[in-house]
Amino acid sequence: MTATLTASAVRIEGIRKSFGDVEVLRGVDLDIAPGSVFALLGSNGAGKTTLVRILSTLLRADAGRASVQGFDVADRPGDVRRAISLTGQFTAVDDVLTGRENLLLVARLRHVPQPDAVADRLLARFALTDAGGRRAGTYSGGMRRRLDIAMSLIGDPAVIFLDEPTTGLDPQARIDVWDAVRELAAGGTTVVLTTQYLDEAEQLADRIAILHEGRIIADGTLAELKKLLPAATVEYVEKQPTLEEVFLAVVGRGAAGGRGAAGDAPKEES
Repeated sequence: MTATLTASAVRIEGIRKSFGDVEVLRGVDLDIAPGSVFALLGSNGAGKTTLVRILSTLLRADAGRASVQGFDVADRPGDVRRAISLTGQFTAVDDVLTGRENLLLVARLRHVPQPDAVADRLLARFALTDAGGRRAGTYSGGMRRRLDIAMSLIGDPAVIFLDEPTTGLDPQARIDVWDAVRELAAGGTTVVLTTQYLDEAEQLADRIAILHEGRIIADGTLAELKKLLPAATVEYVEKQPTLEEVFLAVVGRGAAGGRGAAGDAPKEES
């Protein structure tokens, strides 16, 4: 499907949501540019997942408006679903199927032409070709998440929501997911990333918003957010040598002692 042309990939105006007496979202406003990586930061319970569920039409807001690719999420949910993909906190991978079979299953469910070619292309794109014939249950955490993201890209969605995609992953698996997100952005996909990890947002995001107690309390580029703090002060501290520096110094001295300071043969005394 060709997405409706719009100045914003995602636009949120005054979104509110309560569960019983608990007000989770208290008037959220956001504007996300097409083709960007947008990070939504917040601690547990801040409302990140609730907002993503509203934007992906899985939950209805109590008040306010939101649109994705120009489609109102309440009035045109079918169009929104065709324009997006959602990768939740837990992978949707079937462990019994191989990686390739997982991709083929989703491609056929979405009636994508040439599903075999689509599966092979995505395996290559996410460096999973060699593992494509193995059961997904044998994959590492990072491989499973890469496969999950690959599955979510079938049908070429204009916007992909990644809800805390690296929670519980080891450091190498996190790096694998970061590389996958960068690949998405390079291909022009709009990525909306929710995370608790500050370094993740710093590494990946073009723009960052901080959601706290149901409200956006800061929104901007990393450079803009850093300006909210007082100017940095310069302090002089004693720098201790690293083990690498000690090693190089000791090895260097040993070599110099045998050959002379400049590496020349010792001079004969006159």
